[in-house]
Amino acid sequence: MFLGLAWYWWLAIAAVLGFSIPFKLRFMKQWSKRQQEQKKGQHGKWGDEE
Repeated sequence: MFLGLAWYWWLAIAAVLGFSIPFKLRFMKQWSKRQQEQKKGQHGKWGDEE
């Protein structure tokens, strides 16, 4: 088989990737939202309004 792996290993790898990509996308959305909230929270924190 391709790169010395049997077909069922490729199926397992594809399944893991198929399940992990949506979780990664969700995590990235939450991370960017958290970063934006932290930026908003830092604005004017010590009285140095810009």
